[in-house]
Amino acid sequence: VIINSGNANACTGEQGMIIARETAHLVAESLGIADQAIQVSSTGVIGVPIPMKRIRDAIPSLVEGLSSGTLDDVAEAIMTTDTFPKMEAREAQANGVPYSVAGIAKGSGMIMPNMATMLSFVISDAAVDPVFLERTFRKAVDTSFNAITVDGDMSTNDTCLIMVNGMAGNHIIQAGTPEADDFELVLHDVLLSLAKQIARDGEGATKFVEVRVSGARHDEDAKRAAQAIANSNLVKTAFYGQDANWGRIFAAVGYSGAEVDQTRLSLNFDDVCMARNGVFAGGDAEQRGTEVLRKKEFTVSVDLGLGNGSSTVYTSDLSHGYVSINADYRT
Repeated sequence: VIINSGNANACTGEQGMIIARETAHLVAESLGIADQAIQVSSTGVIGVPIPMKRIRDAIPSLVEGLSSGTLDDVAEAIMTTDTFPKMEAREAQANGVPYSVAGIAKGSGMIMPNMATMLSFVISDAAVDPVFLERTFRKAVDTSFNAITVDGDMSTNDTCLIMVNGMAGNHIIQAGTPEADDFELVLHDVLLSLAKQIARDGEGATKFVEVRVSGARHDEDAKRAAQAIANSNLVKTAFYGQDANWGRIFAAVGYSGAEVDQTRLSLNFDDVCMARNGVFAGGDAEQRGTEVLRKKEFTVSVDLGLGNGSSTVYTSDLSHGYVSINADYRT
C-alpha cells in the first residue's frame, strides 16, 4: 500500500489515473511484485494535479524504510486536518495459536456514510478464509465507519482495506466456527474504535455523542432516525451550546422518514429522561439534561415505541472551530 496525504488526486482527469498507475508500478518494481498487488490511496485537496516528481523521488527511501514497526509512523503521516493519529490493535487466538488485528485510520471532516473522507488500513497475521473475511469485513465496516458522521458530507475519496497474511500459522478460520466468531468480534472492536476516534476528532469538535434509537418498526427506520439526529445542524449546535433543546431532536426524528407516533416517543440524555410519550418529562429534567450536555461525552437515546428495530450512530457537536477550519482549508 502506498498513501499520500495533502492531494486527493480526484477530478484530475486521465492524467490522475496515469499517475496512480505509475505510482503502483514504481512501488511494485522496487519490491519485485506485480503492479496489481499494490494499492494506491490519496487524500487531500480535490482537483489539484498531483506532483508526481515528489512521489517518484520518495519511493526508493520509502521502500528501503519498510519494517514491521512503522504502523504508528504511517498513522501520523496520513493525517490531514486530524489532530491526532488513530490506531487500534487487538489480540486473539485460533485453536490456541495467537494472532493480532491492528488498524490505522485518518479522518476528521467530510465524514458521513458511506465512509467519506477517511482512509483506514487493517492488517492481521491470521489465516482467514477469503469469502468469510470479505463478508465479516463488510459487516464490521457497516456498524463502524458507516455509523459515524461529523458534518453530513461525503467525499470523492475513501478507502477501507484489510490485509491478512496467515503468518500466525493458525488453521484457516472458516465461517460457522467459534474461531470465526472470535475473529469477527475482534475485527469489529478494532474498526469501531477507529471509527469512534474519527468522530471524537471531528473538525472543531468539543463533544462526542452516541445516538441510540430503539423501538423502531425495523432497523432501517431506526438508522434513518439516528442519522437525522446526528446530522442535524440545529441538534449539533445545541450540543455545542449545552442547550437541552430536546424538541430539535424530536423534529429530526419526525422528518427522518422513519415511521413515528409522537405519542409513543421518549428521549433520554444519558439516564436523564427529557421526554416521555411525546411530551416534556417536567420537573428538573431541563436542569439535569443541561448538566449531561456539559460533559465531553454523552449518549442520546430515543425510543420510538413501535417495534424492535434499533441503530446506533456516533457523532460530534458543531462549533465555531468547524467553520474556521473549513472557511480557509486551502488558504
